[in-house]
Amino acid sequence: MNDLSTTPQLLVVSDLKTWFPIQSGIISRTTGHIRAVDGVSLSIAPGESLGLVGESGCGKTTVARSILGLDPVQSGSIKFEGKELRTLRGRQLRDVRRNLQIIFQDPFASLNPRMTVVEIVTEGLLEHGLINRDERESAARELLDDVGMDDDALHRYPHEFSGGQRQRISIARAIAFKPRLIICDEAVSALDVSVQAQIINLLMELRDKHNLSYLFISHDLSVVRHVCDRTAVMYLGRIVESGASHQIISTPRHPYTRALISAIPRAGTEKSDRIPLTGEVPSPANPPSGCRFHTRCQHAEKQCAQIEPKLESSDDGLRQIACLRKDEI
Repeated sequence: MNDLSTTPQLLVVSDLKTWFPIQSGIISRTTGHIRAVDGVSLSIAPGESLGLVGESGCGKTTVARSILGLDPVQSGSIKFEGKELRTLRGRQLRDVRRNLQIIFQDPFASLNPRMTVVEIVTEGLLEHGLINRDERESAARELLDDVGMDDDALHRYPHEFSGGQRQRISIARAIAFKPRLIICDEAVSALDVSVQAQIINLLMELRDKHNLSYLFISHDLSVVRHVCDRTAVMYLGRIVESGASHQIISTPRHPYTRALISAIPRAGTEKSDRIPLTGEVPSPANPPSGCRFHTRCQHAEKQCAQIEPKLESSDDGLRQIACLRKDEI
């Protein structure tokens, strides 16, 4: 794992807020906001993998889309290789985007059904003028070889492949520009377990081969611990705990992280060992006062509903936790 104290960061996100307006009435008046991402800060070093985990609807995908400029950001800073992405325009933004790619959850939905594989994986290269049409097939062969697929796939269409093969094609498209950072948005969750393992191994091989960095978004901590150097846990638009993946998994400190870890299936684990999360997840349009997790936390006290905890370093400095009782429980 990279030494974050001395390594320049590839991506630095500071106090990111992405809110979506709630509109009502005939004139579509804005009556509130859905606070999908509400003050997220994270960083990724070159060659590092950061896992972003949490329940569905916690804001993980919105963080990814905000970084890529696909969702409008309310406020905050997104710096990639020291450049503020929110202020870049035109050619400068186009050039930076080559180094930022994404692999989506559903490979079938993200691939154009009317395009052959050779067209899919080289479309971006051709658009950016990095190859000409005569070089298209040779470039596609090289990319397919990188992801473990044969040349006979070149002139076939997405519907002719299995889910795992389609995801390999998506990965080939993502690495075509030789990017610095790839965002994996639930990239293996739609695949069978045996295929998941193959794709995870492929992603790790490509990381070592091309010195890639990953932002690996998932709700499955058992997958994240195999792929990621560090893990950040999100709840209702905010990060509640972050640190080295092996520490987060083995000794979680935040009550929410503990509940997530306890839900990972393990041989010999009794159902009674799991920490239940009671109640519904609050609405991001009207988050609770104080700690956002206090309505479902078995350790909550009166102060938890009144004081909003900050993400602060633990006593050993090895992780960050947003919990008023982090030194007690």
